[in-house]
Amino acid sequence: MAILIANDQARRIFLERQQLSASPTRSLNKQALLQLIDDLGFVQVDSIATVERAHHMILFSRNQTYRREHLTALLEKDRELFEHWTHDASIIPARFFRYWKHRFRRREPIIAERWRKWHGEGFDSAFEDTFRYIAENGAIMSRELKAEEHKSGGWWNWHPNKTALEYYWHTGKLAIAGRENFQKIYDLTERVIQPQHHEPEVSHEEFIDWACRSALRRLGFATSGELAAFWDLVTPDEAKDWVKAHRDELAEVLIETADGSRPRASFALAGFPEALGDVPEPPARVRVLSPFDPLLRNRDRAERLFNFSYRIEVFVPEPKRQYGYYVFPLMEGARMIGRIDMKADRKAGSLNVRKLWLEKGVRPSAGRLEKLDAELLRVGRFAGVDKVTYLSGWRDT
Repeated sequence: MAILIANDQARRIFLERQQLSASPTRSLNKQALLQLIDDLGFVQVDSIATVERAHHMILFSRNQTYRREHLTALLEKDRELFEHWTHDASIIPARFFRYWKHRFRRREPIIAERWRKWHGEGFDSAFEDTFRYIAENGAIMSRELKAEEHKSGGWWNWHPNKTALEYYWHTGKLAIAGRENFQKIYDLTERVIQPQHHEPEVSHEEFIDWACRSALRRLGFATSGELAAFWDLVTPDEAKDWVKAHRDELAEVLIETADGSRPRASFALAGFPEALGDVPEPPARVRVLSPFDPLLRNRDRAERLFNFSYRIEVFVPEPKRQYGYYVFPLMEGARMIGRIDMKADRKAGSLNVRKLWLEKGVRPSAGRLEKLDAELLRVGRFAGVDKVTYLSGWRDT
């Protein structure tokens, strides 16, 4: 018989799994940062820096003692993290690299065919020369290889060497050794990923089991589709087959939705929820989340749990945007309370807040706005500015 999990309990479980229930002021050294990313599974990377880049915002929202230099050291010196793809470009614990080798093998023919359609026949014309150059000369950025006659306007028009670099990165032959002004530095994978992270080799069955089981631990509860989507390593059918094969290790649960609609049938590891122990209430403070926060990565799941519909409107034409170009979600305790449009003006030393939208039923009480003001000051200091400027009409609801 399926176990019914109340919505407020389901939220607390998911927030705890997403590392949003611990104190955001606890000391976070470099080793603890590595553990935090391991517990999350991955942290998405994005280039937009309206306030701060996504990966920094994701980590800061969980711990305000986070230091960027620790992340850089873990990536570029200690090599305990690496950059590759989940559902998008992400920072991933290097100890998972041996599982990504399965991704490389299964995606290589798919990527080759897709890129042939994008870039045309001969898209691989510079592949051998580019790889040989790196093997003989070491790490390099694409701009150092770019011929003058190639003027690229985007990913669809990469010059041949850039195409080679990205193809070899996607298929595991090259890795990201570091970044300079956020531009990737490519090198041979064996010179970036430490030997101990290549081994031991895992079988296909072990790979599927790890991908599904590790996703379930990080989600707390999930459908087979959500398991497949978490890492984007296995197919929905593979996740469905894994659930069928491991039913004796799983508990059937019904997750109550925030809007009172039909509960969502899901699975959890046996012993759920008692095996989780006392799931704490998240801190009551208001927190700004990145638009790419893993809490909201599965938009449908977030809507069912929090009754919060969120979409990024970066690629939506301005006249058609409901909110704005890059609007940040707001969380208070275990509740999504709204979104805010803001931008860091580093020349003026100010975090400029354009507008606030609170969710239906969320009152702009004095206490709530005080907590929001305190969070915006924290975010502003993290972004390198020392004041918050509220522009005209920013508190309209």
